[in-house]
Amino acid sequence: MKEGTHMAKLPGQFMSIRKRFEKYFKAVENLGKEARVAGPLNKKTAHLIQLAAAAAIRSEGSVHSHTRRALEAGAKPEEIYHAIIVLTSTIGFPTVSAALSWADDVISEKAKKK
Repeated sequence: MKEGTHMAKLPGQFMSIRKRFEKYFKAVENLGKEARVAGPLNKKTAHLIQLAAAAAIRSEGSVHSHTRRALEAGAKPEEIYHAIIVLTSTIGFPTVSAALSWADDVISEKAKKK
């Protein structure tokens, strides 16, 4: 996990896969990095898009991760909330509500550290 400066506690399953399948995991990390630099989108926008996709598939861990990464890339909490809220007509209010609570987990933790 070299990209960014976050040192959040990672889920056990994530760490287990990372340790057991090192070559596979490195390939997945490299794919993500290459995809982000393959076009004109800046890092913040890329993470906001990934955050929206994470919300759409109801992945709490990914919402946490991309909220953290979007903040590190310069996104404001309001931008993170907006990236999720605009999904309402596409993924529905209950899913948006869950994603907002997961983003809040990260945003409130960051606020406590200040």
